[in-house]
Amino acid sequence: MYRTKIKKLIDWKLNKNKKPLILLGARQVGKTWLLQSFGKAEYKQMLYINFEDDGAPKDIFQSDFDIDRIITLLNAYSGLRISAEDTLLIFDEIQTAPRGITALKYFYEKAPQYHVIAAGSLLGISIHPEDSFPVGKVEFLTLYPLSFTEFLLALNETGLVELMEKREWELLNTFKSKLINYLRYYFFVGGMPEVVLRFSENKDWNEVRKIQREILKSYENDFSKHAPKEILARIKMVWESIPAQLAKENKKFIYGIIKEGARAKDFELAIQWLVDSGLLHKVYSVSKPALPLAAYKELSAFKLYHNDTGLLCAMTQLNAKTLLNGDAVFTEFKGAISEQFVFQQLLPKEEIAINYFTFSNSKYEIDFIIQNANDEIIPIEVKSGENLKARSFKLFCEKFEPNTAIRSSLSNYQIERSMLNVPLYIVDAYFINKF
Repeated sequence: MYRTKIKKLIDWKLNKNKKPLILLGARQVGKTWLLQSFGKAEYKQMLYINFEDDGAPKDIFQSDFDIDRIITLLNAYSGLRISAEDTLLIFDEIQTAPRGITALKYFYEKAPQYHVIAAGSLLGISIHPEDSFPVGKVEFLTLYPLSFTEFLLALNETGLVELMEKREWELLNTFKSKLINYLRYYFFVGGMPEVVLRFSENKDWNEVRKIQREILKSYENDFSKHAPKEILARIKMVWESIPAQLAKENKKFIYGIIKEGARAKDFELAIQWLVDSGLLHKVYSVSKPALPLAAYKELSAFKLYHNDTGLLCAMTQLNAKTLLNGDAVFTEFKGAISEQFVFQQLLPKEEIAINYFTFSNSKYEIDFIIQNANDEIIPIEVKSGENLKARSFKLFCEKFEPNTAIRSSLSNYQIERSMLNVPLYIVDAYFINKF
């Protein structure tokens, strides 16, 4: 299974001034598989330690940060003879090893010749200033569920992906029906690696749902095992409210949907825990579509997106018939799945800042306002079918006159003055190296 982040890992390896790398990402997005595949392909030997395993040397950083001592102990533990030049050290679930995160600082300062990668499913909730985090001494990379392009590769559709890489958008219109079918599949299957792998092998929709429910159960188990007891109930309430939040016409997060009379201060810690764990993603409203977007961010107005379309559909118990027959999948939840899909394709593009915009005293909303690496402000409207009428989008373009405005729908790729229609099935590919 090919993951595009492998390119980033190779770039990291070749960087003469590399720092220890921290790979972030929610549970079961494929971090371990990616790192081990990278280690096997790019190094003569690899030392992999999961600090959650029985017998793992959890206390190896406890007494001091003497790198020579640590390497000696790792040699004894693994039976390897670790060489800085050709050994990859992988510390998985490093947050469970006391002072493990802090130890990365000393690898950088005292022994930068070693190639060290740390990972952890709940690392995000462990990284805070009070934890003596090695600020400026590490690099970060975040892994997400498979994108639509990666999904096509997993299904051996290399020809379609090659056309996308060559940006042959008009030619891809020829394969519209086929691509829409794959889009339906992706909405149901999502991008969790185990689910995609099983689907690619047997196309068993029931098995897809079974694995998705197991993943969701593992997330809920993490709540009970790792979340502070005082906010555990509220974490579960926020998590369970996500389908209802996204089913609204205006998808701004409403605390009252969680519980009547609920207030922000009651749930902000629970929301932050879910965001830090990578299970939910927060997108803020901006008061003005101007540079820089961060200056106009409204911290009290935000939307929460799920980690994965397939898991979102599993939470709502939508069955395969609903999702795979006709275009119902694109209109369910008032187009929420389509919007989740577009967000999921934009999120891994590190050069893009994602926000949204709501007109003052109005229910009209622009689904996404992005700022790219060239400091362009681009509105994106997501349409669930081929009905391209959107009053909010028209009003926005008339008022702010953006140089580029993107509408994503099931319609063909086409340019209409400054309006660009980007089919849903090429959103991922369109924004790769676009700016």
